[in-house]
Amino acid sequence: MTRVSTYGNYQSALLQLMAAQSRGEEAQNKVNTKKNATDLVGFGRTSETVSALKSSQTRIQAFIDTSKTVADRLETQDLALGRVGDAATAARKAIAEAIAAGRSEGLMSSMEALFQQAQEGLNTRHQGKYLFSGGTTEQASVVLPTTPVGASSLERLATLPAAGDAFRNDPLKQTSWMDETVTMETGFLADEVGEELFGIFRDLQIFHQTTPLNGNLNQAQINFLTTQMTRFETAAKGVVEVQAINGAKQARVDALIETQEARKISVDTILSGKTDANMAQAVTELEMAQIAIQASAQVISQLRQVSLLDYLR
Repeated sequence: MTRVSTYGNYQSALLQLMAAQSRGEEAQNKVNTKKNATDLVGFGRTSETVSALKSSQTRIQAFIDTSKTVADRLETQDLALGRVGDAATAARKAIAEAIAAGRSEGLMSSMEALFQQAQEGLNTRHQGKYLFSGGTTEQASVVLPTTPVGASSLERLATLPAAGDAFRNDPLKQTSWMDETVTMETGFLADEVGEELFGIFRDLQIFHQTTPLNGNLNQAQINFLTTQMTRFETAAKGVVEVQAINGAKQARVDALIETQEARKISVDTILSGKTDANMAQAVTELEMAQIAIQASAQVISQLRQVSLLDYLR
């Protein structure tokens, strides 16, 4: 005689249904996330390796972000230094043309405009901070960013005891941590870039105040302007040299970014091999789990119709 245990059959069928649902949920998560697990616990014995790889991935990405920020700042510095160098070159050219013409009308107006150009170049901002101010961030009396160059005009510059007094930067240069073993000094200071140039502008303005440059040039004025023209040429070369150093730093940062991105691709590939799910296998597992769920549900449905009376008839 066949014995029928309704409770035992129901329990077995429910356990099979729950197991199928668990497998289905796990497979569905793999399909949705494309990962073998959603936390370190799910990776089992490989969790330490996955954790280490993710830490490396985060650290490398931080270096890449820092390097790109530095690259942007260096590019802005290059443009600013270019403006200062162009001002020095244009000042030399303006003096040469005045000497060639023997007249100085408009010369000091040009000098004022070129001084403003150099000043604006040294007062350039990047992401809200002055590039050439060093570590100086605030004025003593008011909470405002401190401009590296304080003199606003040639007249104001001429009243200062020396050209260096026009600068308000401190000696602390911008330094960036580019990699585990690479720290780079990427900043320049306004006074080291522009003091020589501003000294020429100051001397020119002082001379103009005692011997106005607004008409025909006499020999003394020509001699003085010839000297200033040579000084402007030297100052322009000095700014170009600083710009070249900035360019060398740009090249090094670009090379570091390439190296860091290559490292990140390598780490990403290794991590992907540890964490990414086999999508074909995951879809197959999901389909099999769904079939198992349907089969278990069908068995439970059929058990509802089983009765001892069927065996007693």
